[in-house]
Amino acid sequence: MSYLNNLYFRFRNFFSNRFPQIYFLCNKRKSVIKFFIVGSSAGATDLFFLFLFYGYLKWEIVFSTSLAFILSFLVSFTLQKLWTFRNYNHKQTWTQLALYLLNAFVGLSVNGFLMHALVNKFNIWYLLAQIIVNVFIGVYNFIIFKFIIFKSCENENNSQQKTIGESTGNLA
Repeated sequence: MSYLNNLYFRFRNFFSNRFPQIYFLCNKRKSVIKFFIVGSSAGATDLFFLFLFYGYLKWEIVFSTSLAFILSFLVSFTLQKLWTFRNYNHKQTWTQLALYLLNAFVGLSVNGFLMHALVNKFNIWYLLAQIIVNVFIGVYNFIIFKFIIFKSCENENNSQQKTIGESTGNLA
């Protein structure tokens, strides 16, 4: 993880020196930007492995979809925990993983309910409805991740940031 932190700090310093106004805006909203990047990466991971398993290896569609979902879920959980919300608490990882999985099933249920309502009750085009639902679930997920699943106390964050800063020569 220290390699990723070093890479992140180098990019941050480069960006802040060359584009200070944009850096200030991005730094203020960095957890939202990271959340979006991780979500996009998880989606790309899901599509890649679905293509690999079903399209290339010709495995069964249900097995391929399930395996691709599991892999993208693990990518999403790991990156959200360690990068987006910088939560390095290993004692709570299994609890966080269980809550993350529960939240994924809640999100799946909300997705189905809202899609049914928007498409069948309000006659909204299905792709536009999915975009609306994805935005809603994205906001909901961000709030749940930040304030419940990956919530950490201030003292823990400060000591971890100090440790990370000392190992890279910078204080976060």
